[in-house]
Amino acid sequence: MIDVARAALPLWGLDGSQVKLAAARENQVYRVDCGAQSYALRLHRPGYRNDDELRSELVWMAAVAKNGTKVPEPRLSKNDLYLHEVGGFQVSVLSWLNGSTFRQAVDTWPTDKLIPVYFSLGQEMAKFHTGLDRWQVPKDFTRWSWDREGLLGETPVWGRFWENPTLEAPDRELLYQFRIEADRELKSREAGLDYGLIHADLLSDNVMIDGDVVQFIDFDDGGFGFRLFDLATTLVKLLGRADYDLLKGALLDGYQSARAIDLSAFDLFVALRCVTYVGWIADRLDEPGALERNTNNIAAARKLATAYLAI
Repeated sequence: MIDVARAALPLWGLDGSQVKLAAARENQVYRVDCGAQSYALRLHRPGYRNDDELRSELVWMAAVAKNGTKVPEPRLSKNDLYLHEVGGFQVSVLSWLNGSTFRQAVDTWPTDKLIPVYFSLGQEMAKFHTGLDRWQVPKDFTRWSWDREGLLGETPVWGRFWENPTLEAPDRELLYQFRIEADRELKSREAGLDYGLIHADLLSDNVMIDGDVVQFIDFDDGGFGFRLFDLATTLVKLLGRADYDLLKGALLDGYQSARAIDLSAFDLFVALRCVTYVGWIADRLDEPGALERNTNNIAAARKLATAYLAI
């Protein structure tokens, strides 16, 4: 696919630049070095987003960058377009961010060093949400919604988690019952919850740090949703760590230092985030490492769903 990336370069006036694969996840991301400037060229996962959704994402990211949140800034092509199709792939180009993913810190740093970073991350998330509330969303803006229907309805954003084909009968029944009870609670609460545009995937892989600067990448899954869902997503992969409560406290304290939020439904959203991964992995079971991830996702969902239904 690097040939497709090279073929796209002239559209952005980047002819002759050096191109190197930087990441192969949902999208193929290439680092493009053009003189002293570097860019991220993305070949988007086929079929994941239509053109209108991707154009909306890129317009959104440009607005976020102007609001002061550090994100990769979309670059217009020579034809003043954010998106092109090349070799059957949707292609976009972003500014390159320096630094390293937060995952490296989470995996290696001691708790006392992580606490202030999680506090800063919470602050940045709060500023990010506040800026989005001030943004005038374009009329043709098209993104999916992590609302109650998108989380627990008949066709959730990431699939019918209670029907993951690897589930044993007891787990299938457990997740189905969780869906019913969680939907009942969320229906009673949703009118009073903070709702708007969210990133929806601020895991440690999608947060970069450069010195003391916190940066957000990968808006693939962003759309409309509950702000508690953003916070829960940041913490869900920390479940089981001995310092979970300390890091959770730092993140939420940082957020509340910049933006008020009702946290009374927070544990519900941690469980909701957890079960979504059981649906997400179901369409990816043939990918490398997917079976192990699937087993881990189901185990985590089982634990939280059981605890939730016991309350």
